[in-house]
Amino acid sequence: MRRITFNSDHEQFRDSVRKFMQAEVEPHVERWHAEGMVDRELFLKAGANGLLCTWADEQYGGLGIDDFRFEQIIMEENARHGDLGFYIHLHSDLVAPYVAKLGNDEQKARLMPGIISGEKILAVAMTEPGTGSDLAGMKSRAEDKGDYWLLNGSKTYISNGILADVVVVAARTDPDSKHGLGLFLVERGMEGFERGRKLKKMGLKAQDTAELFFNDVKVPKANVLGEPTQGFKYLARFLAQERLVAAIIFQATAQTAFDITLDYVKERKAFGQPIGTFQNSRFKMAEMKAELDAMQCYIDQSVLLLNAGELTSEDAAAAKLLTSELEARVVDACVQLHGGAGYMEEYRICRMYQDARISRIFGGTSEIMKEIIGRSLGLDDRKLRK
Repeated sequence: MRRITFNSDHEQFRDSVRKFMQAEVEPHVERWHAEGMVDRELFLKAGANGLLCTWADEQYGGLGIDDFRFEQIIMEENARHGDLGFYIHLHSDLVAPYVAKLGNDEQKARLMPGIISGEKILAVAMTEPGTGSDLAGMKSRAEDKGDYWLLNGSKTYISNGILADVVVVAARTDPDSKHGLGLFLVERGMEGFERGRKLKKMGLKAQDTAELFFNDVKVPKANVLGEPTQGFKYLARFLAQERLVAAIIFQATAQTAFDITLDYVKERKAFGQPIGTFQNSRFKMAEMKAELDAMQCYIDQSVLLLNAGELTSEDAAAAKLLTSELEARVVDACVQLHGGAGYMEEYRICRMYQDARISRIFGGTSEIMKEIIGRSLGLDDRKLRK
């Protein structure tokens, strides 16, 4: 289906991104999967090609493009021709906005140039052992010591945890308030900041996921983002974009799985004919195409809503829910259509199946997304019981 939300400038940009992914990512995927992370030089190359934070102000070295479709294109081409373990979206679209939109002039002048160039790789640390998505149960704490904040605690499942040079760390600053959190910029080399294990995962093998430990880390006052007790509110502020980012990637992954499988069923033969010519295969592929085209319209519309400042948390929750569930169905069906080959890791569809299982969990589980959507309908049981 032709997507009319993109113009010639977008398509020219897509061509350049595709060439970058094919040249700088695709040839190294097998090695990065084995090593458990991408080369940090990949971020430098992406920065040199203008692929990091396209939205960032030109005064810091960004392109100043106020159009999220350009970021969407980067995510889609990485899913198709790069590797999902290259967490360029986390760096550019999930963490960098905290610095750009919450940071003061000094913080932005000090950090944004390196973020845009790829010299400073970013991560965000919220999840803790035993708490999962329950930010109100966060145990990491930061105490105001006058000239600095003293940070203690541990985090787990942190993407870019090994490579990161700057980590946005959420910690409790008000022990009497479950929402009294602060956001702190913890930088590589700070005394007491330690990295634990690089965690082994079912999928996303080229993405470094780690444990982080903070033992009496003295965080300068200059490294506090915004007000030190408003972190919970800040985190909620960025959730809609974060979930749309996830939805864009899930949709692009599902489409890629479909495209790979369409090629396979046209070539693979059984009983003297291509397996795609059997009615079951045709119907499965037709059903997936219809669902993918419909969902792509929803995603493209959501990006336009984000551009207009009108994307709601409910819109984003729906996008995340529907694309993650669609991705799961499509990738599973594509493995089935590959037959025994789909179970072999030498075939990309096998690795995609492994990668896709996390989609219904991170960024808020499918069950949490349903809660958000349901409550927006006035179906909050806590209110209806009164």
